[in-house]
Amino acid sequence: MTDYSDLTALFINCTLKRSPEASHTQGLMDISMQIMQTNGVEVDCIRAADHEIATGVWPDMTEHGADRDEWPELFERVSAADILVLGSAIWLGEKTSVCTRVIERLYGNSHLLNEAGQYAYYGRVGGCLITGNEDGAKHCAMNILYSLQHLGYVIPPQADAAWLGEAGPGPSYLDPGSGGPDNDFTNRNTTFMAWNLLHLARMLKDAGGIPVHGNQRSAWDAGCRFDFVNPEYR
Repeated sequence: MTDYSDLTALFINCTLKRSPEASHTQGLMDISMQIMQTNGVEVDCIRAADHEIATGVWPDMTEHGADRDEWPELFERVSAADILVLGSAIWLGEKTSVCTRVIERLYGNSHLLNEAGQYAYYGRVGGCLITGNEDGAKHCAMNILYSLQHLGYVIPPQADAAWLGEAGPGPSYLDPGSGGPDNDFTNRNTTFMAWNLLHLARMLKDAGGIPVHGNQRSAWDAGCRFDFVNPEYR
């Protein structure tokens, strides 16, 4: 049996609701969190709407005019995680504005380098979970997963899962009679996502992360070109 007990995972719930209001997105996230916890993973969870996350793309927005910014403290929890899962509801076919802000702030730290001279998020894996009562789950997942890989996260196969209720003002995921928690398709995909994140995180950790050749910004800045030849001089 593979040991996952040295892995850490952070789930960021990007619902628009503040605690203690019930979050349907959290209900779906809890399934994935429970699978990881059962296998010894240290799991952390943030409800982003409960925190003062300033608008902007700098690591600390108090240095750029914001009165308050909790992102620097939250980023320490991001930095500690081998696995990052973003959860979002769907509004007007898009991920929430809170999810957009979290991704923007992740982007604001993406210029930082790890100990190997690579971008900060190299060697970590990412996924997402989506809930809603309208179309857009795949659109939201495409946007979130593209954003995470662009920042440096590795995306495994089947790295997303979703539950969609009947279009319109019908019951949401945790509402009585919704069928959400019993939906086999959603439960299967959520389970597969959790395990694929675990498998890839295990592989990366055992391998010491992504190999450094060809992707070290520090080496590029020092003049190394990793076999790149300017086409003008061929």
